[in-house]
Amino acid sequence: MAASEHIVGRGIGNKLILFTVILVAVFWMLPIAWTLLLSFKPNSELMISTASAFQPPYTLKNYTDIFQSSGVFRWLWNSAVVSVGVTAGILILSSLAGYGFARAEFKGRDVIFILVLLGLAVPEQAVIIARHQIFSDLKMHNTYPAIILPGLSSAFGVFLMTQYFKAIPKDIDEAAMLDNASRFKIFWKVLLPLTIPAQATLGIFSFLGAWNDYLWPLISATKPEMFTITVGMASTQTNFAQSEGLGFLMAQAIFAGLPVFIVYLFFQKYIVRAVAGAAIN
Repeated sequence: MAASEHIVGRGIGNKLILFTVILVAVFWMLPIAWTLLLSFKPNSELMISTASAFQPPYTLKNYTDIFQSSGVFRWLWNSAVVSVGVTAGILILSSLAGYGFARAEFKGRDVIFILVLLGLAVPEQAVIIARHQIFSDLKMHNTYPAIILPGLSSAFGVFLMTQYFKAIPKDIDEAAMLDNASRFKIFWKVLLPLTIPAQATLGIFSFLGAWNDYLWPLISATKPEMFTITVGMASTQTNFAQSEGLGFLMAQAIFAGLPVFIVYLFFQKYIVRAVAGAAIN
């Protein structure tokens, strides 16, 4: 009897948890659903009242207007180049640094690691003027390197990869050394494949941050042909609903977010693995 009551109680508890998760998910999705709904409404209707979003007519004109901008595909390409460049750079540098902090023994290692972690407390806005001056002196503004290079410094990435490398038993290294494997071969062939879940998670967050970044591309890219999608979309907006319209603004938000959503769909399983692995460790 006690066992059956325990099973029943656990079943009710699981249902309550599931209901709570669904409820939170619905509340989280409401702003996205509202944005999507408004993006299909004629701007003339929305200027009267946004309550008309729940009634026809609906239109695709807001989306077709986006493609009438001659620079939109160029902006998408720029965002893709910058996001992929930043993501690849962070993964390479963070993996190498993480392996060094986790496996190598050198003087001042712990102090340097603490200094790297202090980078998490420094906001981008605090160094934006110095950064702008550096790239101005180097005459690198309105180039891909100028937009990509500042994003390669990821204290979070170094911390994450260090923790994952530390979680891997050192017996694996010793076994590889007995087979006369070099340090680089151990890193590249043995340990790095074991950190794929962490790399995927770091890669997704890095891609998201680079794709949605607005401040630095706005400062560094002053020519329309070098705009990223965030800066380019913002440059087409003037007086909010009084000009292009609220529906057009919402369509821009949906359009700019689609690539990120697609990337997440492909790599979400790695995030689940990484979170599960962190919970176990």
